[in-house]
Amino acid sequence: MALYNYKAIDSSGRRALGRLEAINLVDLEMRLKRMELDFINGEPIKQGGPLGHGKVSRLELVTFCFHLEQLARAGVPLIESLADLRDSLENPRFREVIAGMVESIEGGQTLSQAMAEHPQTFDEVMVSLIRSGEETGALPQVLHNLLESLKWQDELAAHTKKLIMYPAFLGTVVVAVVLFMMIYLVPKMAGFIRNMGQELPLQTRILIATSEFFVNYWYVALGLPLLAVAGIALLVQSSPKARYRFDEIKLRLPYIGPILKKIILSRFASVFAMMYSSGITILDAIKSTEDVVGNMVIRKGLERVGELIAEGQNVTVAFQNVDLFPPLVLRMLRVGENTGALDTALNNVSYFYNRDVRESIEKVQAMIEPVMTVIIGLILGWIMLAVLGPIYDMITKLKT
Repeated sequence: MALYNYKAIDSSGRRALGRLEAINLVDLEMRLKRMELDFINGEPIKQGGPLGHGKVSRLELVTFCFHLEQLARAGVPLIESLADLRDSLENPRFREVIAGMVESIEGGQTLSQAMAEHPQTFDEVMVSLIRSGEETGALPQVLHNLLESLKWQDELAAHTKKLIMYPAFLGTVVVAVVLFMMIYLVPKMAGFIRNMGQELPLQTRILIATSEFFVNYWYVALGLPLLAVAGIALLVQSSPKARYRFDEIKLRLPYIGPILKKIILSRFASVFAMMYSSGITILDAIKSTEDVVGNMVIRKGLERVGELIAEGQNVTVAFQNVDLFPPLVLRMLRVGENTGALDTALNNVSYFYNRDVRESIEKVQAMIEPVMTVIIGLILGWIMLAVLGPIYDMITKLKT
């Protein structure tokens, strides 16, 4: 569906301007008629505009689920609930999405069908869960589960950002210190050392040569890493094989790789448990969660799990053959499968990983700071040795 700017008049003859999603102009006119507005004209908003592809944040989706859950439990009709939510939203993009959903539901669609028309806002997992809630009559409970899952995902995203941003910040500080020394500090010292008129030791010559490279070819020192990052990003986006290889390398990084894998598997277990407990079949749940993991290696593993289950293997054996989870988690899955409480077992897996992620991130953060301090100390020690070595040699010769 496209987003249209429209002009219309209401029953009192006043002009009304706004934006509304529709399939085409005829559909737009029908939607406006249901809003008791007479269509004048409309034009689609160009793709890539700020409203055409605006992002809806996870916190706004939390508000959406909380609002609908509370009003559904209170017995408020769905259209009235969505209309109240539409009028209270500050994000113009989300407000247009909700307005389009109201029109779709008034036209005879269900909530899940209306949400499916907005895949940029509501993913496949969310739509499947809402559809399951509608079919089983447990929509308020499904909305509550979605609410808790979105809150948990927000917390997990915060852990992931903390894992990435802290090393990135300290690494930036180290690079800035090195650049300052090589471009500003060392050249000033190099002139003094050369004027001493004695043969320079190897470490001093290396330091001066490194500094001269940074001074004369600073654009290479700064531009080459940026070009490398941009090239890798473009290659990863354009080539599935490169994306798979890149995701595989991320999982093999020392310290950080295992934490990333735990975060991914924790997200998978939580969403899978929520879908399974909502009445969605195991195969459909695995299929829907393949896009949630965000890693090609894990996704291929889940595709293989689905194939093995379709061939007749039970859940635990399928995961064991793919080698995604460690033995402790597999035992938890086996117990859950044997007792008929697989969703509870998966929630326990998610809790196990989530707690482990917190502890691992704290350990990595506690280790990163001294490592960065040691790196800066080694660089400073090299510079001091290269600068003070010739001075010390000259003083020694003067004494003799």
